[in-house]
Parts: sequence; structure tokens; C-alpha cells
Amino acid sequence: MKRTPITRNPLLLITAMVVATFFVQCKNETKPSEKTARNETILKAPEGFSVQEVGKDLGAVRHLTISKNGDIYANRSVLKDGKAIVLLKDNDKDGTIDEQQHFADVPGTGILAKGDYLYASSNTGVFRYKLNDDHNIIDTDTPEKIVGGLIDMGMDNAKPFAIDDDANLYVTIGSWNDACRDQEANTGMMPCSILDSAGGIWKFRSDKLNQTFADGSRYATGLKNSVGITWNFKTNSLFATDHGRGGLHNFYPDLYTQKQDGELPAETLYELKEHDNAGWPYTYYDQFKKQRILAPEYGGDGEQSGEKGAIMPLVAFPAHLGPNDVLFYTGDMFPDKYKDGAFIAFHNQSPELKKGFFIAFVPFKNGKPSGDWEIFLDNFAGFDLANPTDATLQHRPCGLAQGPDGALYVSDDFGGSIFKITY
Repeated sequence: MKRTPITRNPLLLITAMVVATFFVQCKNETKPSEKTARNETILKAPEGFSVQEVGKDLGAVRHLTISKNGDIYANRSVLKDGKAIVLLKDNDKDGTIDEQQHFADVPGTGILAKGDYLYASSNTGVFRYKLNDDHNIIDTDTPEKIVGGLIDMGMDNAKPFAIDDDANLYVTIGSWNDACRDQEANTGMMPCSILDSAGGIWKFRSDKLNQTFADGSRYATGLKNSVGITWNFKTNSLFATDHGRGGLHNFYPDLYTQKQDGELPAETLYELKEHDNAGWPYTYYDQFKKQRILAPEYGGDGEQSGEKGAIMPLVAFPAHLGPNDVLFYTGDMFPDKYKDGAFIAFHNQSPELKKGFFIAFVPFKNGKPSGDWEIFLDNFAGFDLANPTDATLQHRPCGLAQGPDGALYVSDDFGGSIFKITY
């Protein structure tokens, strides 16, 4: 099958990258191999940037946020010592964390310090903690419930969220079924009943307590699992990444080769307006053909274009990279090229690129992508994925946050570290 070459090739950009290194030792509680020796990790960043490990052995830290006073909060998907949220404080402001606090007994992913509250999510809802005038939590034991009762089927069940300046709360509800497939008939459900309660982003109020699913409205649909979600205050609009479906060769070996299974479909970044449809599960985005393709569960053969009502992504990335967070950089610390651009945390690896576990950057101008995406911070894995050895995976980037000084923070839910990137 003839394909159009990929126009965004991060490997070409890596060759021009000047390496800034730092060394970190960390012990992983969960290992993909039997090797138990501690590996040396060398993170690679563009010239002029420095990387500092400000937290380690923190457990499965997912998303993170930095309050106005510089406190670092991270939410964990697995409890550590019985607690979900970790707070790191630099009390004397010397650049070194000198205090840790742990609270909340329900694991989750989303977390955001905004206004007078710290907001956090579990796998079934969103809650908040009141902050005082110094931006410290007043009471960690009794959070207020904003919304609860959201569906949790145990797979792709994180509830990341974003909040705009009008107190609208946008919550991702991912699908637990990769292609809305009828498991017995091995065909797609028509219509896909999952879309009534998942596979999209729902809108609630951040200033109203004790809401249920029925109190929300479906803001955007056709998104399999948008773990990366943020409100862009420059464009006054919602942006989200989406995980692509899998199983093309496994379920349809007569239509897709194993190579195609590793290359399709694209991982995607969208700007979303209310009532937008991103096409899942009826279609997927093919980054080679640069078009929506009808999914095989719904009669597609890998060539037929998909429904015309679905929106197109702003940026398409190689398959299976797992985009888990997106952040628009608004600080003044980094060089001008990064201003208003998007950083994206990729939590997995691409068989096509033989690359993965990195932070990418997409330049933006006037609210739209203005150039090719590139790898910004690389080698979280700790070894060359193109030439794998018995080395143990070290880190998987998951969350992104910006500090008051313009520094970029990255959380790692595999090695349990939090990194601070400065220029």
C-alpha cells in the first residue's frame, strides 16, 4: 500500500539537539524485566537547559500542579503509604525540597491549583481543597466533592480535567472498550452506546458542589481517552490529546499488516469547541494519508475515508506514543520560540520511530501550530529503544506543570520522580 511520507520527523531534529545531561539514580518498584541493578539515566535537553530531580521515590505520580507560592502537588494513581496526593515544599526557597506532606486516600490523576482552591480527581469524580491567603491548604482531611459518580470500568478510567476562567469544569471520561467492539460478534456497536457516558469530555461547574453525571453536559465526543487536557487562556479554548485505538492487525489480519498495526492510527492533538466530534470509534486518523479512515469494525477496509462530520486534528503524532498531558507555555524563562507553544508528555513508545518516553514541543503562533513538532526532553527510558538490552526502564513522563518563575515540571509515574527544567 503506497503511503505519503511523514512530514514531521523528530529524528531529524534529534540529530541537531545539543545534549544537556544530568545523572540520577532511582529504584523502580515495578520492573519490565528481571534485572534489578540500578541504571544510570541521562536525560537529554536542548542547549542551555538544565534538569533537576526535585522529587524521587514518590510512587505513581500522574498529573501535577504548582501553586502560586511554588508548592508542588502531584496526584497518584496508586496509593503510597495509604495516600494519593503528595505535596513538596521548599520552605527556605533555596531550590531544594525540604518538606513532604501526603494526604487524600482515593487515587487519581488530575490535579490543579487555581484561584482559592486545589482541585483533584479520583477515577469517579472531582473534589477540591480550600487554600488560604498564602496558598496553603487549610484542611487536608475534608475535601469538598464537586462531581461524583462518573463511570469507572477499570480501564482508561482516569478523570483528568481543566477549568476555564468562567468556572466551567471539563472532565475526560475515557472509553474502556478500544473500538466500541461487540466482543461476541467482533463488530462495532451501531450506534456506539458507550458514547452516551464515555468516549468524550463532559462539562460541569467548578463552583457547584455535589454534582452527578446528570448535572453535566457532553462538551465534545468521539475521543477515546483524552488524558492530556488543558484550557488555553490565550485562545480561550479547550485543547486535548487523544490516545488512538489499537488491534488493527490482531482483529483484521487480512486488512492490516503487523507493520501497519505499529504505525496506525495517529496519536492526536485537538482544539475543541462545544459539540465537536473527533470521530471515535467510527473513524481513526491516518497520518500517512492525512485523512480520516473508516474503522474496520464499521465496514472500513483501510482505504475508505471516514465520516465527514468529524473534526481534524491540529497535529498528528506517530502511533502508540500515549500522550498523557499537554501544557501551553506562558512563562518568560524559556527562549522566545517556546512562548505559547505546547509541551506534550508521551507515556509510551512508537514501534515506527523506535523512540518513546519523551516530552515533545509543538510551536504555536496566533493560536495555531506554526512548525514541525520536535523532541524537547528525551531518554526517560534510560536506554536506546532502537537497540534494547536488558536495561530496566527508568521513567515514564506523565504530567506537566509550569512554575511561577517559568520553570517546567515533569512527573514520572513509573520511577516516581519529579523533574524541574530551567533555562
